[in-house]
Amino acid sequence: MVANGGTTMIGWDAWKKGFDTWENTTAKYLEQLLKSPLVLGPAGALLGAVLKSRAAGDRAVASWWASVGLPTRRDQERTLHALNQLQSRLMDLEEQLATMRRSAPQQD
Repeated sequence: MVANGGTTMIGWDAWKKGFDTWENTTAKYLEQLLKSPLVLGPAGALLGAVLKSRAAGDRAVASWWASVGLPTRRDQERTLHALNQLQSRLMDLEEQLATMRRSAPQQD
């Protein structure tokens, strides 16, 4: 990559130093800007509005699914939780059965 007696590397080094300077200056400015109440207030309000609208959309979708007769996300999560509990209990019973079989006297 060194061509013309190393001028390519010198150009890259100069560009890299310039970029690093720009990046540091910009990062300091943005950090101060983003801590400003003039930015945080409206940004917080916007985030709150987005979250409220998303919640309303989620409720509308869940209501639609329920009206069609299909399970909502909450219904699916409840079912999945119940299945996980059953699986856990089944694994415990299998473990107990294996322990009982190992401790029981062998019959021939």
